[in-house]
Amino acid sequence: MSNSDSFIDEVTDEVKRDKLYAQMRKYGPIAVAVVLAIVGGAAWTEYRSAQEQARAEAAGDAIFDALEETDAEARAAVFADLPIEGDANAIAALMAASSQVDAGELDSAASILTALAADDTAPEMYRDLAALKSAMLPNDDTAAKIAALEPLARPGQPYYLLAMEQIAYANLESGDTDAAITVFRQIEEDAASSRGLRERVQNLMIALGEPMPEPVAQ
Repeated sequence: MSNSDSFIDEVTDEVKRDKLYAQMRKYGPIAVAVVLAIVGGAAWTEYRSAQEQARAEAAGDAIFDALEETDAEARAAVFADLPIEGDANAIAALMAASSQVDAGELDSAASILTALAADDTAPEMYRDLAALKSAMLPNDDTAAKIAALEPLARPGQPYYLLAMEQIAYANLESGDTDAAITVFRQIEEDAASSRGLRERVQNLMIALGEPMPEPVAQ
């Protein structure tokens, strides 16, 4: 290779290095910022995850400790004062209402359940469960109880079969045995009915004198 060729190669390499350094100076800060953003985002995600896990564990411990209170009224007060948020708060409200029922404080239980059922920030599953439990509280107004249960008894609602069962019981309380049997039959024939629920309504229908279909011969 001649000296001129060698000189040209060296100049070309130098130009390439200069271009590379220029590109690095121009885009290097952007690349560093991107890397820092990725690392920072991952660290923040890990931090948030750890915080949420810690809050969930603390809420679980608080609920467990409250359940150890043997006096129903005191247990309800503990649940009402738990410093927890989110789904755990809805669970605590349900527990508080249950404890109020155990203590015979039905009005207090109804207030807790009504408030939870109307709380748009609570998960729908817990709102529906609160509405169902509220409708299941002792109530001499059978028509009002059935009216409260009917929206929960629509197919597709998470507790519709249980709501239908409560409607049947309300019909029995009002003396409308035929209406109760009609609802029991619908529950029995629903493919989503559990074995326990189906057997329960079948036993009730037998007790009410409703003939059961003969099993299909194999």
